[in-house]
Amino acid sequence: MITFIVSIAALILGYFVYGRFIAHFFGENPSRQTPAYARQDGVDFLPLPVWKVFLIQFLNIAGLGPIFGAILGAMYGPWAYVWIVIGCLFMGSVHDYFSGMLSVRNNGASLPELVGKYLGVSMQQVLRVFTVLLLIFVGVAFVTGPAGLLSKLTHGGTTVWLYIIFAYYLVATLLPINKIIGKIYPVFGVALLIMAVGIGVVLFWQGATGEMTMMELTPENLKNWHHTPSENILLPMMFIVISCGAISGFHSTQAPMMARCLKNEKQGRQVFYGAMVAEGIVAIIWATAAMNFFGDAEALNTKMAEMNYNPAEVVDQISRSWLGNVGAIFAIIGVIALPISTGDTAFRSARLTVADMLSFKQKRISSRLIISIPLFIVGFILSQLDFATVWKYLGLSNQVLATVVLWMGAAYLTEKRQTHWYLTIPAMFMTFIVVAYIFAAPHKNGGLAMNPSIAYAMGGAISIAITAYFLWKGKHWGTKQNSKA
Repeated sequence: MITFIVSIAALILGYFVYGRFIAHFFGENPSRQTPAYARQDGVDFLPLPVWKVFLIQFLNIAGLGPIFGAILGAMYGPWAYVWIVIGCLFMGSVHDYFSGMLSVRNNGASLPELVGKYLGVSMQQVLRVFTVLLLIFVGVAFVTGPAGLLSKLTHGGTTVWLYIIFAYYLVATLLPINKIIGKIYPVFGVALLIMAVGIGVVLFWQGATGEMTMMELTPENLKNWHHTPSENILLPMMFIVISCGAISGFHSTQAPMMARCLKNEKQGRQVFYGAMVAEGIVAIIWATAAMNFFGDAEALNTKMAEMNYNPAEVVDQISRSWLGNVGAIFAIIGVIALPISTGDTAFRSARLTVADMLSFKQKRISSRLIISIPLFIVGFILSQLDFATVWKYLGLSNQVLATVVLWMGAAYLTEKRQTHWYLTIPAMFMTFIVVAYIFAAPHKNGGLAMNPSIAYAMGGAISIAITAYFLWKGKHWGTKQNSKA
């Protein structure tokens, strides 16, 4: 239980110490007008109370990510604790903070527009297509699962539920942010927190009373516990499996939505850095629960194989066993409502991203329909694909995007002549991870299935080469600026 308590404590302490440092380093300015006021339109740019913005941001970035990802990550054993804590505090939260605050500083701009400004037009064009496709895939990934579960519960057809959920998506995407998202999502956000706290309290109680002996972060446990370690290599695959809770590129697509609702720059640490830390805590709780509920990480692997690697079954069993009837309700909310809430904000972000690309104002509902309808047609077509096919490339794409955003933040700091290493080092590490994954992961997971040693060498070489190019560009940029002066 020591590892569990220390991990939670480290995340909370990190929010107050490193989070405050990052906010001060960025230079938050409480007297600076935010886009919520400067561009207020009553639809997307709308000042909201900070508690509501936090809960919406938390739900937008979390959903089932820190639950499902943490459960799958727990199959690797206690190494999951190391990645979640270090990744969350020094990579994920910084990634979320910079993507949100740079949007605030740039009139609520969407991610591709920010990337274009700091990494160049070529990267902007790539990110425009990449981001919209990723958002559509996220929306599709989080509609097929709930539709299938609802069809089982109601004995209805999956296609019918797909129509119903997509219809809801369309309505939520079109309406002003304070109509559905601003009213319902804080409630779902609270439900997600209550479920996590409930599981956390049971873990603490059973650990304190001796009912449960938890796996600890000890030298003998620091190995790959996955039952197919040759296919599920700890480094880099665990770092892709656990994204939400550590670092997730999807978050950078959601941050601009809340950047358009922030009343004051001082709230950035609470909303962006804080929501990510909250997600990290949720991930620690569920990783611990999954790792110990069945006995240990080895027993979890056995159970997951029996459950056809469906983490929803683990959520259902733990919630019902530890929280009773209340747990059953939260399990239903978790497995059905939370993915839907992630999916509709993904489509909303896609609409805003396309609107920014086309400089197409979104105040009129007809303008929103012009962009939304084609997005939903593409989404519905993709929903007919096998879920495994959609999910296979989602994790890698997610971390590729996170890597680009970290480099974007480092470029911004270089442009401002500030110390960039707070983002450059995480960017280097994530570059290594995604490149190593591409070379080492099995074909069925979107990789080239090469020898891990080759994958590590390629990952290290490409990461160093990109860093060298970045440093050269930064120095070159500084020389040009000085010559102009």
